[in-house]
Amino acid sequence: MEVLEPHVGGRIAMLVVPNHWGDAPIVPGSDFATRLRRWGEQGIEMFLHGFYHRDLARHEGAGERIRAHFMTAGEGEFLGLSRDEAADRIGQGRMLLEQVIGRPIDGFVAPAWLYGKGAIGALRDAGINIAEDHLKVWSPASGRRLARGPVITWASRTRLRLLSSLGAAAALRHAPLDVLRVGVHPPDTRHKALVRSIDKTLRIARRSRTPARYSDLLAA
Repeated sequence: MEVLEPHVGGRIAMLVVPNHWGDAPIVPGSDFATRLRRWGEQGIEMFLHGFYHRDLARHEGAGERIRAHFMTAGEGEFLGLSRDEAADRIGQGRMLLEQVIGRPIDGFVAPAWLYGKGAIGALRDAGINIAEDHLKVWSPASGRRLARGPVITWASRTRLRLLSSLGAAAALRHAPLDVLRVGVHPPDTRHKALVRSIDKTLRIARRSRTPARYSDLLAA
């Protein structure tokens, strides 16, 4: 939060995992649940971010297996789910998160930004207002595309991924995109090089852009 707020104020979307890897459930009434509600009351948008953030599905197609293996370390939870499986996890996660924050969720983002056909259908069935992947933001409820262009994000799982994410950020922050999305994971802040890159990206973005919320895209 402290890395982002000097640049964007409270215009932050928080991606919340209800039960990370099945061993860190959010408990209503706990200290963390209380903080989530407070952040929501302060205007931070709350997005459901999968349910477990862990990919336990069996991937049938070669393309899907490649995406699951190379684009994430076993965390593309919604890539291989059936429509019913995705609907069940969206429903459970939505109910829990809305109970915790005391209001409807603002949207949904799949772990690793990876969606299978089942997940996309389930989001549409659930009437989710906003979702995003690596290349776009859209409204599953209406089918309308809200923004296009790659999201700038960082990785620190390996040195190669760290260096490649620094290079990608350096290029993308100068891209002529109408909407520039920046995604920061909590572990990013453990690496000074990543923090410097995040800070530089946001400083450059502020020269020609105004911080906004996802809900502003719906209203546009």
